Amino acid sequence: MAQREATVERNTLETRITVSVNLDGSGKTEFDTGVPFLEHMLDQIARHGLIDLAIRASGDLHIDDHHTVEDIGITLGQAVAAAVGDKKGIYRYGHAYVPLDEALSRVVVDFSGRPGLEYNIPFTRAAVGGFDVDLFLEFFQGFVNHAQVTLHIDNLRGDNSHHQAETVFKAFGRALRMALAEDARMAGATPSTKGVL
Repeated sequence: MAQREATVERNTLETRITVSVNLDGSGKTEFDTGVPFLEHMLDQIARHGLIDLAIRASGDLHIDDHHTVEDIGITLGQAVAAAVGDKKGIYRYGHAYVPLDEALSRVVVDFSGRPGLEYNIPFTRAAVGGFDVDLFLEFFQGFVNHAQVTLHIDNLRGDNSHHQAETVFKAFGRALRMALAEDARMAGATPSTKGVL
């Protein structure tokens, strides 16, 4: 399988974002977003998904983090879609359960070509270190819509909101890693009875 890389820029009146991905990387990261807790979560995707990820963002943080977080999700989704290409020869489906102390999350992804999000995280606090946890829904919805994937996220238990979020992002990275891996038995075929994804 050829090296799968992409760089996408998204510029609006609210944000200016550049995302570069290498789906066959080693987990290297470079972030400059102005949203430290989101960067901590993005690091989980890269390191556990073995995806090289560089994200630069300049947004209207003087208002709040909403536009920046959502638009990073959108641009990351666009970059992943561009990097994966026609999806021939990939596993297509990926899943992972990840614990962190008392917290446990499950993430399942399908590179189906159809955007769909089932999101169930009963956060025990509204914010972690000043970061509004409601914004994680915006991030994942943006990703799903533009990567054209079906994504199920379930935090099964947890008392600490930081742990809840971290298990979700680690599981997301692991699920991506599984779904995007090359399946030698597919011999470059499209993993669908339709013949296209």
